[in-house]
Amino acid sequence: MKRVLIAGCGYVGSALAARLAADGFEVWGMRRSPDGLPAGVRPLAADLRDPATLAGLPAGLATVFYTAAADGGAEDEYRAAYVDGPRNLLAALAAQGQRPRRVIFTSSTSVYSQSGGEWVDEDSRAEPAGFRGRMMLEGESIVLGGPFPGVVLRLGGIYGPGRTSYIDRVRSGAAECPAITTYTNRIHRDDCAGALRHLMHLPSPHPVYLGVDRAPADSCDVLHWLAAALGKPAPLRAEEAVRPRSNKRCRSDRLASSGYTFLYPTYREGFAALL
Repeated sequence: MKRVLIAGCGYVGSALAARLAADGFEVWGMRRSPDGLPAGVRPLAADLRDPATLAGLPAGLATVFYTAAADGGAEDEYRAAYVDGPRNLLAALAAQGQRPRRVIFTSSTSVYSQSGGEWVDEDSRAEPAGFRGRMMLEGESIVLGGPFPGVVLRLGGIYGPGRTSYIDRVRSGAAECPAITTYTNRIHRDDCAGALRHLMHLPSPHPVYLGVDRAPADSCDVLHWLAAALGKPAPLRAEEAVRPRSNKRCRSDRLASSGYTFLYPTYREGFAALL
């Protein structure tokens, strides 16, 4: 039975772990407090920020997923999660003589700073404007330049069970459309897990994939669709135009052409499943 490690086994990692355990893999879920992992997943208590806790990794790991998230929004927390963490884990794997065939790292579309509604794909310029994107890009470089074959999945805004902010805002009447057209890119949690599982099995993957659904959408269109589905008044447009920090349309053509079929190809299917 092939062994898989999911480092930072949280919201996305747990969904992935459950799927791989059901597939018959021996799955280890690593986090500081590994209580509450899905059934069939072996717990591993370790702190990716502390190399000393990584000395006892399971032997013979075939695939390693790095799905950790920052503890908060500060720069040092992002550096700990997306720079120090992958560096520490790769060093521990190498020191223990591990030879995983692939290390898969979840990054973010925040590595792109385009803000004029441009279309973006894996070949687009990645010059992040803020520290979050810079830390992500540095983590990507660590994994792709590390001692093991690496793959990066740049995820858009993750939603799903327990992450329903758009729905909650519309339901409460607090939603407001931006004054100018603002594109958003999202992916359902189950498609995050599905895409990671898919990349694990690809024989010759590209180094980088965009993990977003098949329909980047104007945020106002999404809010109006939700209002109609919930039987609520359509949100009004804000009077003051504020230039958004992010306004781009991300393509997932590379992921789709590699053979991945989305469970929720647009926000309509994804949100309908949550309502």
